[in-house]
Amino acid sequence: MSSADRPIPPGFERHFRQSPVTDPWEPLYINRSGPDFRLGLWIGRQHCNARGLLHGGVISALADKAMGLSCVLQIENVSALTVNLALDFLHVGKIGQWLDFRARPAKLGRTLSFADARIFADDELIARASATFRIIQTGMGNPN
Repeated sequence: MSSADRPIPPGFERHFRQSPVTDPWEPLYINRSGPDFRLGLWIGRQHCNARGLLHGGVISALADKAMGLSCVLQIENVSALTVNLALDFLHVGKIGQWLDFRARPAKLGRTLSFADARIFADDELIARASATFRIIQTGMGNPN
């Protein structure tokens, strides 16, 4: 069964915001029903290194995306630029597992915001992340 044929976990829906960086990793899903902003996907070959394990660059890029969105969804008319991104890789993800980024703002400010994330593969913690974002006023309504 391909990842496109697998059911997504309850509460998730297709991600509303595409990006040229993440287009090759689609489909991406989000869940905004709880305290965390959650970004999820089925790990496929396109997410893995030559050993068939989830690539750290995929984890980094998607953790950055999830944490940034967790901040900008809380503040109107802003965009966020990454100032600092830190990750701890704790375990591996494998093809066929559900990858779940659970991001939450730690502190929201007018010029800087901070967020944390926990990353799970089939409910096993595989990474932790934290980031600092420069908040930019857009004046055009919420960019999401």
